[in-house]
Amino acid sequence: MDPVVAVAHYPEGAGHATRMLAVAQALEARGATVHLAGGGPGQKFVEAQGYDEFVPATVDYIGDYQDGGNLLRVCTHSVPMSGKRVLDYVRWLRRLEPDAIVTDDMFAAMAATMTGTPLHVLTHNSPHFYDAVVEEVFTWLLTKYQLGTGEQFLYPSVWPACAADPKGVTHIPPIALEGNGEADPDPMDAILVPSHYSHGFDALERTLAEAGHDVTRVGDDDWEPVPAMLPYLEAADVVVCSGYSTVMEAAVAGTPCVIWPFTDEQHGVSRVIEKTGVAGFQVEHSIPHVARAVRQPPEEPEFENGDDLAAERIIRAL
Repeated sequence: MDPVVAVAHYPEGAGHATRMLAVAQALEARGATVHLAGGGPGQKFVEAQGYDEFVPATVDYIGDYQDGGNLLRVCTHSVPMSGKRVLDYVRWLRRLEPDAIVTDDMFAAMAATMTGTPLHVLTHNSPHFYDAVVEEVFTWLLTKYQLGTGEQFLYPSVWPACAADPKGVTHIPPIALEGNGEADPDPMDAILVPSHYSHGFDALERTLAEAGHDVTRVGDDDWEPVPAMLPYLEAADVVVCSGYSTVMEAAVAGTPCVIWPFTDEQHGVSRVIEKTGVAGFQVEHSIPHVARAVRQPPEEPEFENGDDLAAERIIRAL
């Protein structure tokens, strides 16, 4: 009998959904029946790929703490919603009774333990990314929990194994969601991919356009949602982004990438990329420096897509 696999993505930012969608499709290609869950900004990408997903209670720790929030907001909003999200996942897993769950969502991981569902963690998160003690300690505890309870901890990264990685993770290549046969987009000089928490991309777009660049900005008034971003990154000469999911997509696309980080996690990822000297990426922190990097981009990165390897390891473990 073909395995049934639950695939759940974290709700902060669309990149969590596209990454898990890539793995879901690779699992389906190996005969698995897949059920998706997660919600948040990534839900539109899931639906664009033809899936109906289960949407548990949504949390937003970055918005409640880093992006103009505070600990009081975390305690009065994120914490109670976290409990509800876990319970929603528990009910979903009990209905499905899947052979396994693959997730980058800490709450789905907790629900897996509560229901006895075999857990496969797939995330790049590390306590070394965070400067704030609260975030660092919480991520350390979470990582230890996932390593201790999961069947395996798959760690997609563009950097080689290093001291910043949690001990016990399994490195795999970066993961990107492939296109589904839609027409190739027109070539462009630069594509701007702000994250949900980025600021200043309007001004950056104006600066680049005034310098004569052909610029496409994801999410502006002229942008229409697409099933997958990879074909658009492949059509560009350079990518400017904040989030790590787009970094991975740029790596698979083979397109030079300028990283302009904003959240603690984005800054942490950027530091690791800089320290390990990964070819194809350049980190900048202001509009003038980003614009200069677009004029003189780094070399093209060379990476394979890790979705097939992730699916292979998951199926093999069932």
